[in-house]
Amino acid sequence: MTGLREEARESLEAYVGIQASCRITGISRSTLYRRRTPKPEKPDPLVRPAPRNALTEAERDQLIATLNSEEFRDKAVRQVWAALLDRGVYLASPSTMYRELRAREQVRERRAQARHEAKKKPQLEARTPNEVWSWDITKLPGPVRGRFFDLYVMIDIYSRYVVHWEIHLSESGELAERFIENAIRANGGIAPGTLHSDRGTAMTSISVAELLSELGIVKSHSRPKVSNDNPYSEAQFRTLKYCPVLPGQFGSFADARSFCRRFLEYYNHRHYHSGVGLHTPFTVHIGTAHAIQDKRAATIEAFRAANPQRFTRKPRLPKIPTVTWINRPDEDSDQHTQEVSA
Repeated sequence: MTGLREEARESLEAYVGIQASCRITGISRSTLYRRRTPKPEKPDPLVRPAPRNALTEAERDQLIATLNSEEFRDKAVRQVWAALLDRGVYLASPSTMYRELRAREQVRERRAQARHEAKKKPQLEARTPNEVWSWDITKLPGPVRGRFFDLYVMIDIYSRYVVHWEIHLSESGELAERFIENAIRANGGIAPGTLHSDRGTAMTSISVAELLSELGIVKSHSRPKVSNDNPYSEAQFRTLKYCPVLPGQFGSFADARSFCRRFLEYYNHRHYHSGVGLHTPFTVHIGTAHAIQDKRAATIEAFRAANPQRFTRKPRLPKIPTVTWINRPDEDSDQHTQEVSA
């Protein structure tokens, strides 16, 4: 079919020209021109003769051997070049040195440097209170612009119970050390098995590390710039910051302490926490939540027995979790990004 169209176009060309004949027969003009004048074959590339000033094979080997010698193997090329000049030796220019190294795929960081491995993802498990505590520091706006009060909060990740809190005018390793000691004292002298935090300067201070080592507490830190590694503290702070009665700023240090005392008292004892089966953190922390769960179930069952027409199926209470994780190992990253409720 294509051959017939081409023959028809050639017969029309003599009468109406190339443009009209192509339009009538539906043949592209660019295709026609490409067939008539094909691209010439590329000639063989010219072989460039070696420059008269090129290094000989022996000189190249000497140059590479010098660059990779024990003395120079961890120095930058320009440093090797300068050091050789100081000894009255000239082997090649820095660009030639780089070219010869590049031909052998040796252009890389030559200096001996410490290698820092990627921070390991923390994976912490708590099946009872006081197994894992988490703590963090947040800023509360003060009476003037740029001034803040630092709220230190220690939370048990299993029960979500705020074990201890303090407000200070700054954050430091010494204050963090005393805060941890006070948290253990407030918990009846019971220390956690593991203490988790992010990598703030107070959290990673030497004084805190020495205290935890002395007390036999395992130290755990979030990865740099990964807030999801400390989800329970972050969720608790979110509950605080989104409290509708939180002032835009606190008039004084005493005002900040008074508000935090009222809020955290409510949070521990009257806040029905969705993450612990709608029990208060305090009842889960001291172990009375299961008795309350049984009482709730009995109340529902008594009402259902008296009013069976109200139910199509047996109501189920929210479960008290048996285990709490930070970065559960068998979860995908997508599954683990579910928000931790506060």
